[in-house]
Amino acid sequence: MHTKNGLISAVVFPLLFLLLSIQASMGQHAEQAGDLPLTDTLPMDDGVTQGRLENGLAYYIRHNAEPKDRVVMYLATKVGSILETDDELGLAHFLEHMQFNGTKNFPKHELVDYLQKAGVRFGSDLNAYTSFDETVYQLPIPSDDPELLKNGLQVLRDWAQDALLSDDEIDKERGVVLNEMLGGRGAEQRMRDQYLPMILNQSRYAKRLPIGTKESIEGFGYETLRNFHHKWYRPDLQALIIVGDIDVSEMEAQIKTLFSDLKNPEQEAARNEYEIPLTGKNQFLAVTDPEMPQTVVQVVVKHPEAKVKTVADYRTQLAKSLFNQMAGARFAELTRQSDPPFIQGGGSIGGFLRGLDAFTMYVVAKPGEIQRGFESVVTEFERIRRHGFTETELERAKNNFLTGLESAYAERDKRKSESYVDSYLNHFLEGESALSNENRYRLGKQLMATISVQDVNALGKQYYVDSNRDILILAPDKDKGNLPDETAVNSWLAAIKGTDIAPYDDNMQDVPLLETPPQAGTVEKRVEKPELGVTELKLSNGVRVVLKPTDFKNDEIDITAFSPGGTSLYSDTDFLSAAYAATVVNGSGLGPYNATQLTKYLSGKNVSVQPYISERTEGFRASSGKKDLQTAFELIYAYVAVPRLDPDVFHGYMKRIKASLANRSDDPDAVFADTINAVLYNNNIRRTSMTVEQVDQIDPQRAYDIFKDRFADASDFTFTVVGSFTEAEIMPIILQYLGGLPNTGRKEEAPDLGIYPPEKGLERTVFRGKEQKSSVRMYYFGDYDYSEDENMQLDALESILNIKLIERLREAESGVYGVSARASYAKYPRYRYSFSVAYGTSPEKVEPLMASAIDEINKIKQNGPEQVDIDKFVSEQKRVLEVQLRENGFWLGHLSGSYQNNEDPAYILNYVDELRNVTAESVKAVANKYLVEDRLFKFVLMPAAE
Repeated sequence: MHTKNGLISAVVFPLLFLLLSIQASMGQHAEQAGDLPLTDTLPMDDGVTQGRLENGLAYYIRHNAEPKDRVVMYLATKVGSILETDDELGLAHFLEHMQFNGTKNFPKHELVDYLQKAGVRFGSDLNAYTSFDETVYQLPIPSDDPELLKNGLQVLRDWAQDALLSDDEIDKERGVVLNEMLGGRGAEQRMRDQYLPMILNQSRYAKRLPIGTKESIEGFGYETLRNFHHKWYRPDLQALIIVGDIDVSEMEAQIKTLFSDLKNPEQEAARNEYEIPLTGKNQFLAVTDPEMPQTVVQVVVKHPEAKVKTVADYRTQLAKSLFNQMAGARFAELTRQSDPPFIQGGGSIGGFLRGLDAFTMYVVAKPGEIQRGFESVVTEFERIRRHGFTETELERAKNNFLTGLESAYAERDKRKSESYVDSYLNHFLEGESALSNENRYRLGKQLMATISVQDVNALGKQYYVDSNRDILILAPDKDKGNLPDETAVNSWLAAIKGTDIAPYDDNMQDVPLLETPPQAGTVEKRVEKPELGVTELKLSNGVRVVLKPTDFKNDEIDITAFSPGGTSLYSDTDFLSAAYAATVVNGSGLGPYNATQLTKYLSGKNVSVQPYISERTEGFRASSGKKDLQTAFELIYAYVAVPRLDPDVFHGYMKRIKASLANRSDDPDAVFADTINAVLYNNNIRRTSMTVEQVDQIDPQRAYDIFKDRFADASDFTFTVVGSFTEAEIMPIILQYLGGLPNTGRKEEAPDLGIYPPEKGLERTVFRGKEQKSSVRMYYFGDYDYSEDENMQLDALESILNIKLIERLREAESGVYGVSARASYAKYPRYRYSFSVAYGTSPEKVEPLMASAIDEINKIKQNGPEQVDIDKFVSEQKRVLEVQLRENGFWLGHLSGSYQNNEDPAYILNYVDELRNVTAESVKAVANKYLVEDRLFKFVLMPAAE
């Protein structure tokens, strides 16, 4: 369960609030788009069955067979934190938590227990969120079990109105929510507390963050929560959304039977709508914090929200997406300069909060360069406002849109059930139409053809205005004295408006990527693996190709490649140059094209190719549609044959890295992570975060030479290709572009660098941070008896321990919001394992909870796990694998991983049968074997001393 409060971290991504879909209109257009009158209301998806019971409950039901034998069930309630009184702060979110702590038909924690037995994972499958205006519960379950399907509906029925809300469960959950609140505290929250009143124009929204307050969560009365539940959890504010491999008529009948008796209160409280008023004024605020690692400036120009209800509205929505795409391309180009004006910068037109849209500009400034960064972003948008975009920019943006549209339409019968839910949710919550696959495709094609560059350019003038504008600066405390005030920023804006700004020069090329195509190779050996649907080829240059054609998608082809070697072959002196070699080359373009020109050259193509160099391998990650498959392999060949080194891009990238690292030591979590790695790996450069000083160790020419060296010989490469192709279609491309790769015949193997944690465990405590919160990381490391069975047993231990830790640390002791156990194991360079336990809590609970976690580990070591928890693991594995076996991404990873580990990939076909080998004794054995006390490392982050 999590709080969806509509705001994003300013540190991670500085667009704090633009979460909603693009919704606005832009004046008058032609009266007709193709055969569609623009004034027509958008048609509703005719593939969904809609209805409303007499009590007001709405429902949306759709049959969809992807994934097979699965259904997603949602309960949406128009109840969020905005409805809370001053005595109810945080109760909408608290109530969401309580729905998992006992309902009429699933008392106590029987709901989670029951669903886990059915293979549903708590947190990743079974979940919910609370926002300002709604609370939404999600339940994805198998649909091939009638009893489970029936009980799934019963769960939704209980969530709708039958939470038990017992005194003892309420008191237990207070601690969980307080720990969730505590985990969110930090620089961003402290600053948010200061700027929200301004950004939200002193509205009710500024005082109704869904998480509530510490005082309210600790002090609300039991009846206050029950009254809130009775007042707002009622059918006239609720909707069911059910999409999956089901019989729609039967599901509709069950809904009518099960939900018709839901009652609305006799004295219904009015469900008021609240707004963020537009004042017409401009506002300014600078906020600092000692733990803020970067300086961020945001300009937010608010506008009334325009709903997307008509064809004209939808046309405008498409025009905005083109505007944002083209603006994004301009700013990506700015970052490729030899001295970029910022770390990050950009802007867009989009949603703000209910009732408002916004035009937003942002910059993450380099240290000491706030004015330069700010002016560069504003100047670019001023260029757009004055001169607009070019016809060629628009053509590329349209081509990209249409490529995505064609791809989505091609996959319409393979579309995942989950992807339908948001549009039906939005229809219920916002009253906007949910388009069918056919109408989205038809409208997109027809309307895109009617959007002119003048239409898109008009958006810049409409949204980039000087009223209802907020300017917000977030910065480190130490820079407080150097921050500009409102007068200074306004003077910057005025100066830009008075400056001549040249139109954008759309520098393009149209030449072949390769001067001459490669000489095709031949197939020397062919091995069929019919049980896997795989063909393995050995080409004349030594390249191994693993092909798995599938029908899981209609237009999706995934590719990966590996070769032994990686950065392990280079000295510590060359390590950083080797580690960044692929990044340097990938950012420099290819052949005759620099990076910006290459992006333009590839516009309208559904293709992505990324070279990589990891510690032990180098290779490619790629994907494409069927139409662009040849382009994908042409790009792969080009990275080997005609890579580029662009000094300007390199130097600009290094400057941005230095700027982003400048204040890393002010972030408590970063210091904690760095300390852990430094202790475990003795400050080895290959295991520690890069420092500002170390950036200068990256030599561009050395990085380029290393890249060429890593890809100079293809004879030890293995390519895996999975997806919607036939062998007849792909073989000519494989033979030309992979068969034409160079072969020098060298034999390489990644060495064992010997970088391992100490043999015996230890303890370290780091004191950093203003907030009274702590983080705990516990690790076990050691040598490992690698085998398929041992891996399965360790996976079972991870799953079972996760269950027990949640039951103990969260549910029984109310000491954490989340806790996780994670197992990992490796075959190369040495058989090794690691096992970790991680959680956050308050400082006074660190030691008691650590003792509880170790106690749960010891119980498994002494007695073995309970059979019910083994059954949950087995059920989850079976259900997860059922879906994975119909996914290209799973097969790509499984096949490539098996070849890297020199394993037979066919073992996956017997995996479900082998689950019978997981027993209480087998899990107990691996727990005693690997969770050894003297191999336990304990790391704790505590707040800094006052």
